[in-house]
Amino acid sequence: MTTAGTGARRLRLGTRGSRLALTQSRQVAEALRQAAAAGAPGEDSGGLSIDLVTVRTDGDGDRTPLRQLGGVGVFAARLRHALLDGEVDLVVHSFKDLPTQPVEGLEVICVPPREDPRDALCARDGLTLAALPEGARVGTGSPRRAAQLLAARPDLEVVDLRGNVPTRLARVRGLEAVGVGTDEPVAPSRADVAGDLDAVVLALSGLRRLGLEHCASEVLDLETMLPAPAQGALAVEARAGERSTALARAVAALDDEPTRLAVTAERALMARLGAGCAAPVGAWARLRGDSREPRKEHAVHGTGWNEEFRGDDTAVAGTGQGAGAAGRGGSTASRCSPRVLALRAVVTSLDGDREVGCELSTELPEAPGGPDSPGDAAAEAVRAAEALGIRVAEVLVEDGAGETVDLHANKARRG
Repeated sequence: MTTAGTGARRLRLGTRGSRLALTQSRQVAEALRQAAAAGAPGEDSGGLSIDLVTVRTDGDGDRTPLRQLGGVGVFAARLRHALLDGEVDLVVHSFKDLPTQPVEGLEVICVPPREDPRDALCARDGLTLAALPEGARVGTGSPRRAAQLLAARPDLEVVDLRGNVPTRLARVRGLEAVGVGTDEPVAPSRADVAGDLDAVVLALSGLRRLGLEHCASEVLDLETMLPAPAQGALAVEARAGERSTALARAVAALDDEPTRLAVTAERALMARLGAGCAAPVGAWARLRGDSREPRKEHAVHGTGWNEEFRGDDTAVAGTGQGAGAAGRGGSTASRCSPRVLALRAVVTSLDGDREVGCELSTELPEAPGGPDSPGDAAAEAVRAAEALGIRVAEVLVEDGAGETVDLHANKARRG
């Protein structure tokens, strides 16, 4: 990669070969090109030329359950090695697939705006979760989704599932013939059964990016299913310190602060818990008042949740029930600061029978772009987001998360 001020050369962007990974990478590459081309007159505006390079990972074409393969690191490790070895200059990760442990010599240089983080039910005959018949077979490869499904519907049969998005959709009766397509050039290691399930649960973000949102029969609300940490977000990773002028301008324009803060809090939670890929942990953080957060908001309800918000920069756990607790959080945010980051998290037993949850918030410094040291304010906001994730993790542990489930199950490989 060229150094600052020397003009752009062709950059190689590494990606997995699945349809979703290729689509995400193409979208990021195009956004970076457009952002680089929009530089102010007089700047080094040579632009960016980005070629996609498909990198086959250990997890591609393998139907072994993720918790046996070694977790999220199975997808990230090969891409990171290609980056460190100079095979590629950039990589695009689904942020939820990126291990929380940093890798020396690499840095996440850009976090684009997040897609909707919620999960979606893709069921036969347009059925909702509540309308699925007793004993319905629902596929997912995620212990988190399986646990939360059983918490909502203990009568369901949850079936372990691997494969990319079209492969999974084709397992649903009736969806195998609706034109979801294939996933070349990633070839499965064996043929998958088609039409043997009543439903699957997938990330809404992936369906949207692939133009397959019409396959979703229901978007699951955040009370029913809290997403995986960083779900719906992407991460652009590069070798540390290697950034051309055009690329630096592009990533600065594309990087989204609300998304970066949210995923920072969620990933700090996972790191503090020491949670592995098989730990059923859901988390969702957002800047209060962000217009892009899911429209349908519900108060936290039920036992097992701790929630209280204070007007200083410290979130303190307390016992809160339903709308009263959520109302205290909302009034505090509006009274003290519009820059309030809230984090909700839940740990669910694998059988769905027990749940420990927590929601806390923290005030952030003035938004970057203000008159006083905007760079310092941005760094302080990231530190505050990390501290929030750590506090929520500590409350979960204090309330018995470690007794609810094995938080360290199948820790991800180091990338």
